[in-house]
Amino acid sequence: MGVEEALKFLKENKVKWVDLQFTDLMGKLHHITVPASAFNEEVFKQGFAKLDGSSIKGFTTINESDMLLVPIPESIALIPWTANTVRILTEIHWGGGRGRFERDSRGLAEAAEEYQKSLGYKSFFGPEPEFFIFDRVDLDVATPQSGTGYKISSSEAPWQGTGGFIVRYKEGYYPTPPVDQLMDVRLEAIDILANTFGFKIEAAHHEVATAGQGEINFAYSTLVNTADNVQTMKYVLRNVAAKYGKVATFMPKPMQGDNGTGMHTHFSLWSSDGKTNYMFDPNDDYAQLSQIGRYSIGGILSHSRALSAIASPTVNSYRRLIPDFEAPVYIAWSKSNRSALIRVPAHFKTMEKAKRIEYRAPDATSNPYLLFSGLLMAALDGIKKKKEPPQHLDENIWHLSRERRKELGVEGLPRSLDEALDELESDNEFLRPVFTQQFIDTYLDIKREEISTLAQHPHPMEVYYYLDA
Repeated sequence: MGVEEALKFLKENKVKWVDLQFTDLMGKLHHITVPASAFNEEVFKQGFAKLDGSSIKGFTTINESDMLLVPIPESIALIPWTANTVRILTEIHWGGGRGRFERDSRGLAEAAEEYQKSLGYKSFFGPEPEFFIFDRVDLDVATPQSGTGYKISSSEAPWQGTGGFIVRYKEGYYPTPPVDQLMDVRLEAIDILANTFGFKIEAAHHEVATAGQGEINFAYSTLVNTADNVQTMKYVLRNVAAKYGKVATFMPKPMQGDNGTGMHTHFSLWSSDGKTNYMFDPNDDYAQLSQIGRYSIGGILSHSRALSAIASPTVNSYRRLIPDFEAPVYIAWSKSNRSALIRVPAHFKTMEKAKRIEYRAPDATSNPYLLFSGLLMAALDGIKKKKEPPQHLDENIWHLSRERRKELGVEGLPRSLDEALDELESDNEFLRPVFTQQFIDTYLDIKREEISTLAQHPHPMEVYYYLDA
């Protein structure tokens, strides 16, 4: 949809309000609502002078805070839970005609697409966002001197004691209603995504964990479009859950003892015209994976410790990345092996369009524009430098002894966000064709501040373990 069509859409649908939305450096969606009557062709070109960049963490200082939100016409869509209102995504620009803001993560993703195009490639991404839908979360952090804590309520959970159907720990994969109590919430969300936002939905289902863990799968697409879709999906699901009086969260590990939530990301590289899958080789005996596919894996694995800072970007992310909870811990690749960091799906044989790799580290607290761009840059670096991956590993890597892993040369992913940030600080040259040093430094500063803040708060389990020490 171009500018003319967008203006026609506003008029034909009798839209009164336009919700302008943008993503900050950390991946959080922000918005401001403006009257539809203010829209014309000039606004789509020049933007709205409605953004104080100094009020968004990681953007600008107070002495250069005037910024513009430039609407993206093709992103326009009616908001079904708010009458006469549409959502439009925006680009972030400097004020005073200084052009695109360098720390607009969507702009960075656009630059990544342009860079790959200059090399003759086109990439596709297929994320699998997981989430929890809780009935309620009671949180106490207002009085830290008297302790902090939280309580999750879910009618599905074994601890709830409602007397109804429950999902036992690690037994939540594909149960039918009434055991699956959240089918209606997911159905309403995917109906809105399909019919209002134009998604091609592939599946929606309950996931392995108890307490309302689910997943929504939508069709793969190009880098920026897929990142837009992740932001839209999270926005829709949170609002639909709230309509039902529930809380949707993409927090990687909200509770102990069951699987956390990730966002496994499928990735493939094609010719720039989208006609040839460069990752497919029907003559490869192991996984029908081409040499370009192997170099891509080599690049991603070689930079995987640094990528963790972007793919697993919160302190909580590393509570998910532990053995035996279907999350990667070790740097390895394999065919059909979900204990590996990179899996080469093998559902179909001799099917070119299905050949891809699955990067299993990410979770949905990541900024999708940065995540997909970083993944692409690591793969391209592997191709450029012809980085052969290590020998594929078909064993259950979680159950290998330390001696066996050492013998095979299998390294581990970072065990904390602090460790991952150190890796990104020392290994970021592969990102440089797209990520500026200022962008990387700002990201590192914000994340280190986050670590410092959380480190000052004693955990309830520390009191349990050390009160009598």
